[in-house]
Amino acid sequence: MPKNNKNRIISAKESADEMAFEKSLRPKQLADYIGQDKVKNNLEIFMVAAKKRKEPIEHVLLHGCPGLGKTTLAHIIAHEMGSNIRITSGPAIEKAGDLAAILTNLADGDILFIDEIHRLNKIIEEVLYPAMEDFALDIVIGKGPSARTLRLDLPKFTLIGATTRVSLISSPLRDRFGINFRLDFYKDEDIEKIIERNAKILNVDVEPKATSQIAQRARKTPRIANRLLKRVRDFAQVKGNGKINLDLANDALTMLDIDQLGLDEIDRKIIKVIIEKFSGGPVGLNTLSAAIGEEMDTIEDIYEPFLMQLGFISRTPRGRIITKNGYEHLGIKPIIDPQNSLI
Repeated sequence: MPKNNKNRIISAKESADEMAFEKSLRPKQLADYIGQDKVKNNLEIFMVAAKKRKEPIEHVLLHGCPGLGKTTLAHIIAHEMGSNIRITSGPAIEKAGDLAAILTNLADGDILFIDEIHRLNKIIEEVLYPAMEDFALDIVIGKGPSARTLRLDLPKFTLIGATTRVSLISSPLRDRFGINFRLDFYKDEDIEKIIERNAKILNVDVEPKATSQIAQRARKTPRIANRLLKRVRDFAQVKGNGKINLDLANDALTMLDIDQLGLDEIDRKIIKVIIEKFSGGPVGLNTLSAAIGEEMDTIEDIYEPFLMQLGFISRTPRGRIITKNGYEHLGIKPIIDPQNSLI
């Protein structure tokens, strides 16, 4: 049985004890935000235009894999707009009354950030529609034939929604966001800049070659880069003199069982199981889930995106298959069918 995803050193999910650590490294201005240049350039224009009109910025939807900076961007927007930010999540809003209480306590120009917005209850979504469009809250008083609707005016606020699964957001809700940004995996050079910046904040001395090595194994994700930096720093303090050089970084990452491309034991197991048990695929997600003992959502949302980014796994109508690159990474000879093509 694989390790719980929450315990993976390269999981892009944020654990509770990492929140303060991440907050200390989080840039507060758009100029300090590294990477996602296209998003930054567009966002800067939208914010400047909104400030010139003395209006709140339009509602913003941020989507992409975990750890790419959606929450950080929400805080930057609030800071740049000079607004207060109220933070909640889709699962935390259980009743329409919960949302009503949050909305009525906002002030003009405030930002409401809803993480995992795809997990909002459909009834609560319907409460959001007039709030987002008309800045009004419709409350139903009474039941049956005597029921009546009371409309309360709300302050002009900005809703920022973040999600890892934009396809699960209903079209009516998605269409009410005036600004829609998708965050992509980062370039290695941007991850190196993030590590350099954060090492200075943490007062850690990291050699350039060690920075490159950590960035190479960070799965193109800032949150993972920060976590690896923290773990290698611990290793340097115990096994070295506190300075992170290339050899020490390599030793630390090897002990953490993270290979040159950032794959860990579970990633390699997924590839190996498809090759050894299913002849390289195709294999359905449900069958793969049972074979490795992980939930389908976890495979689809956490493991697959990076393996596909590397070109190790391919999705086909018949299921998942391992590509030639996936075989080569594990040093396994590709399986060839009678037509001399890779299975």
